[in-house]
Amino acid sequence: MSDPASGPRAPLSVAADLTVEIEGARAEVRSTGERLFVEFSTLSDALRALRGLPDDGADRLADLLGTTDLTVEVRVRDRTVAVVGAGARPGVVSRGLGVDPVEARVGGFLGVVGRELAVALRTLDRALR
Repeated sequence: MSDPASGPRAPLSVAADLTVEIEGARAEVRSTGERLFVEFSTLSDALRALRGLPDDGADRLADLLGTTDLTVEVRVRDRTVAVVGAGARPGVVSRGLGVDPVEARVGGFLGVVGRELAVALRTLDRALR
């Protein structure tokens, strides 16, 4: 039996400024103490990293972050698409998508899709000139 006092406890503060690679997808990680920002350059990179999590990975991460009073924002193209941990407020969208305890941010996701479409259209326009 493990001693609960030896496990993670709140509050925890994190100072980070680094680059990580998850399933071949690069992400920049920075923090403000209680909130970590994981920034992917494209939606496909964020989805690739998500698919690399074990089946119970989001639940385990949410539990750890809740215990340590930390929050992670997953961002793509400067838009928050998901929040997990102490500051997450999953609602009907998260439950409908089956991602609860992760808070899915529909507005952020739609903003990313719009930005990625704009990049694709600019690239196509340049190629056709």
